[in-house]
Amino acid sequence: MISFLEMQRAAKCALRPDLSLVFCPSSVRNCRAVNRVNGSVLCRRYSVLPPPRDEEEKAMLDSMLRVDHAGEYGANRIYAGQMAVLGRTQTGPLIQHMWDQEKIHLEKFNEILGEHRVRPTLLLPLWNIAGFALGACTALLGKEGAMACTVAVEESISEHYNSQIRTLMETDPERYTELLQIIKEFRDDEIEHHDTGLEHDAESVPGYFLLKTAIQVGCKAAIFISQRI
Repeated sequence: MISFLEMQRAAKCALRPDLSLVFCPSSVRNCRAVNRVNGSVLCRRYSVLPPPRDEEEKAMLDSMLRVDHAGEYGANRIYAGQMAVLGRTQTGPLIQHMWDQEKIHLEKFNEILGEHRVRPTLLLPLWNIAGFALGACTALLGKEGAMACTVAVEESISEHYNSQIRTLMETDPERYTELLQIIKEFRDDEIEHHDTGLEHDAESVPGYFLLKTAIQVGCKAAIFISQRI
């Protein structure tokens, strides 16, 4: 039987506002849960990561989260640049839809970094300017240029997420269940954006392969640097 005190705790937990639900994707909306442990009703905050077992694990996870946050931050700035140029065109709603998904990604990584006291990359001011400039400049080439940029960037990010998934699966998939779930969902969003770009004539922009290669070289350099600084 559950005591009156335990019922009170459960009621308080159920009534407590959970603002994180505003930003959590549907498949990770376990930010607050009422659990029965040894016959007791407990209210706890959802935690994506368990406490690191040693300094090596902490360094690995800090680097992983730092670069993921930087990537989502840069993607947000790219879409902001595209919207500044194409926001009032017929392509605007499509770009806005993809940007809205990236905002959710960024908000989640902001939350995780804060919860686990992970320092973001020191190069955020640079990614702020570079991302917006890349988005705006490719959008000046028209819808096709913006979509080519989307294909190049989202392909790089999805490949990076796949690499992280392999690393976590080889390390300890049960220990990182929640993080794997988040990364997989975000990876699937990036693949969707990539495919959307192809469906909207990305490959028809003049010099597509040259443009794509140049952008992806920049993405790989940004990933490498953000992991370390």
